[in-house]
Amino acid sequence: MGTHMAHRQRDGNFESNQSLLLPSSFQLFMSDPSSPATLLDVLNAAPAGRPALRVPETGARLSYESLRRQVAQAADAFASAGIQRGDRVAMALANGPAVIVSFLAASVAGTAAPLNPAYRYEEFCFYLDDTNARLLVLPAEAPADDAARRAAVERNIPILTAETDATGEVRISGGSVSRSASTPGSEDVALILHTSGSTGRPKRVPLKHINLALSARNIVNTYQLSPDDVSLCLMPLFHVHGLVASTLSTLLSGGTVAVPARFNPLSFWRTARESGATWYSAVPTIHQLILGRSASGKPAGADRLRFVRSCSAPLAVETAEKLEALFGTPVLEAYGMTEAAHQMASNPLPPEARKFGTVGTATGIQIGTMNDAGDVLSTGVKGEVVIQGPSVIRAYENNPEANAKSFVKGWFRTGDEGVLDADGYLRLTGRIKELINRGGEKIAPREIDEVLLTHPLVSEAVCFGIPHPTWGEEVAAAVVLRDAATEAELIAYCRDRLADFKCPKKIFIVDSIPRTATGKVQRLNVAAALAGSHG
Repeated sequence: MGTHMAHRQRDGNFESNQSLLLPSSFQLFMSDPSSPATLLDVLNAAPAGRPALRVPETGARLSYESLRRQVAQAADAFASAGIQRGDRVAMALANGPAVIVSFLAASVAGTAAPLNPAYRYEEFCFYLDDTNARLLVLPAEAPADDAARRAAVERNIPILTAETDATGEVRISGGSVSRSASTPGSEDVALILHTSGSTGRPKRVPLKHINLALSARNIVNTYQLSPDDVSLCLMPLFHVHGLVASTLSTLLSGGTVAVPARFNPLSFWRTARESGATWYSAVPTIHQLILGRSASGKPAGADRLRFVRSCSAPLAVETAEKLEALFGTPVLEAYGMTEAAHQMASNPLPPEARKFGTVGTATGIQIGTMNDAGDVLSTGVKGEVVIQGPSVIRAYENNPEANAKSFVKGWFRTGDEGVLDADGYLRLTGRIKELINRGGEKIAPREIDEVLLTHPLVSEAVCFGIPHPTWGEEVAAAVVLRDAATEAELIAYCRDRLADFKCPKKIFIVDSIPRTATGKVQRLNVAAALAGSHG
């Protein structure tokens, strides 16, 4: 079957095949839960009766036994739709039990490829093509003209739907069960994500089961997570931050993931209090929004917080100090990226020192700095941050040019500039790559360039980031026109073709775009020249 799947028309719910998740080999392996090798090991680590998930909106709770059963059902559903090892299962689902079940099941039957449900039609077309998706999972309530559905139908990609009832039970519909999913190995690719590149289209990052399992273990060890912990998942589950930090690490520890459908700063403290959250992880933008909605004095709901984690974008020292003062709990900044299955470094829990303005020390991997010649530098010498370790990918998928640039002498070049102090704490000093970091979302400038260049009146376009007080950076662009057009018209054009977070909020109409002697555009120079006029 595999790559030649028929689109199944008969509706129906899939039956359980519990034998998939609890073979005796896994029972024996998980006698040492500190050494998971696959996501099944992560899922099987906790006792069956422990609470695995909480849904704040409905109050539903799922035990680990229920979660394992639902993952087994969904994995068999995907296998019955023709999914085999390595086949990509795309999903465009909001946060909640459905995306967690679908993600884990897809990683068992094939490879999970979660997508941002806010993507526009053109973006779904690109990502479905680029991942070579063989199946798409959508919410049962998705309308017939849904952008993802249209893109899949045009590509003859079968569609299954996921529905979550009031008890948290996830039902996969759209086909019938005829096969059981096979057990994955540690070297099988569990998850495919895209990371944006400053000089090309987004790159495919193939994360193996072992990468993800070991990254989850590193996070458990860093924060001493236990079955008593409740993680409040605020990050989207199409992003490695939410998947690994908030979810997989908690499952490995036997704790509980409280997973609201979306982050709401107005109801945050009520959700934290009612879910019994002991920690949460988020980008600085979310921390700032929480601060802005918090009255003076320790909020009700902060009592159980053991720590607050910040990752995926730089956390201002002032923000960290305000968070600690208000919440009365340690604020720990970490450093992660998709290519490392998320966490690479973190500030530690007390009584170890946490240093604001740094991302802490290496966690489960090695971190160094490197010069342009590929030489590893001494402590205290600024250079490009490089990493190596078992959670780090060995190569991008089908991208020899990026691999040649990024993997040097056994190290992966992160594209970030930084310096290690005598205690091993890493301070990031800037980004070498030209990515735009909008609230933790990494945006490839060229992707926006290419959309603008499809406008019939645009002859040249260059996108870049400009400072923003809340998001850190906001998307802007400069264009040269063939004929008259307004900034508002160009922004509206982009909004129809890009997710909101990628859409330029400021477009400069210029006579020419500066280039080097060899004809290359230097985005940072363009940004420096134009950003000052941004009001």
